[in-house]
Amino acid sequence: MTATAEPTEPRLAFPEAVAKQGDAMHPGITVAALARRLGVAPATLRTWDRRYGLGSSDHEAGSHRRYSEADVARLVLMRRLVNTGVPPGAAARTALAAPVDQDDRGVEVDARTQIGAGSLAPIARPAAVVVRGLTQASRSLDAATCSEIVCESIDARGVVWTWEHVLIPVMVEVGRLWESTGRGVEVEHLLSESVIAALSAVSLVRRKVINARPVLLACAELETHSLPLVALGAALAEKNVGVRVLGGRVPPSALISAIQRVGPSAVLLWSSSERTGQPHLLENLPDQRPAPLLLAAGPGWVDPVPTGVVRVTDFAGALDRLVEVARA
Repeated sequence: MTATAEPTEPRLAFPEAVAKQGDAMHPGITVAALARRLGVAPATLRTWDRRYGLGSSDHEAGSHRRYSEADVARLVLMRRLVNTGVPPGAAARTALAAPVDQDDRGVEVDARTQIGAGSLAPIARPAAVVVRGLTQASRSLDAATCSEIVCESIDARGVVWTWEHVLIPVMVEVGRLWESTGRGVEVEHLLSESVIAALSAVSLVRRKVINARPVLLACAELETHSLPLVALGAALAEKNVGVRVLGGRVPPSALISAIQRVGPSAVLLWSSSERTGQPHLLENLPDQRPAPLLLAAGPGWVDPVPTGVVRVTDFAGALDRLVEVARA
C-alpha cells in the first residue's frame, strides 16, 4: 500500500487488570479470565509460561496465578503476533523485550514488520497462514489484530491478492458457520467492519491519479452488502485510478445527483441478489458528454439489462474494465 507519510507504530494497549472487590492482597486477572479475554485455552497460557517464560511475573509456588497489568499487555501482544503469523518463539521474545509504557502500560511494537530482522519491509506470508490468523482474530473479536493482518497482507501482496486469497475464504467460512449454526453474527460484523476500515484506508491515500474523470461505484437502492464495492474501490486506488465509492443503499435520486456533480468516466452499480438487481435502476440516468461507461456488476442483475449496459460478474473483470476506461 502506497502511503504519503511514514507509518506509525501501533500501540497495542492491554485490557485493564481486574481485581475482585475486597481482594486488595491479590490484584490482577486470573488465568481463566485472561484466557477468555484473549480467546485462548487456559492450557495455552500455561504452555506459554512454561515454554517461553511469558506468564505471571509474581507467581509463587502453591498460589493461584494472577496476571499484572504489564503481564496482560505482553500476552495481548503475544496473541496478536501469533495471529499475524509470527512463530510463537519469536513472538514471545518480542513480547518479553518490548518496552512497557509506564503511563498506560501499553506495549509498543510494529507487529506488521519482520520480527527481529531489522527490516521494515512487509512480509509476504503464505495465504494459509494469513487466513488462519485472520480467522482466529475474528473469532476472538480482536478488531485491532484483524486490521493489522489485512493491512499487512495488502502492503505485502496488494488488494486483489488479499481479496481473492484471504478475505473471500475467511468471509465465506464465517458466513457458513452462521448459516449452519445460527451463531457467529457478531464475528461476521466485526470482521466486516475491520476489513472495510483497512480497505478504505487504501482508497483515502492521496495519489496522482491517471484519469481526469473519476470512476463512480455505488450499490443498488436496496443493496446492503457493500464490501465487494469497497474492495474494488481500494483495488482501483492502488492502481492510481481516481474513484468515488458511495457505498450501500444508494437511492436513484442520489445516484443521479452524483453523476451530474462528478461527471464520471464510468459508473458501476453493484447488486448481490435478484431482490436488489432490478434493471429499471439502470435506466433514466442523466446524459453526459462524453457518456460514461455503465456497468452492472455482481450476480444479482436480472436479464435483460438495458442496451449499452455492460454486465460484469467477477471482481477481476470489473477491475480490468474500469482500469481500461481510466487509461483511455
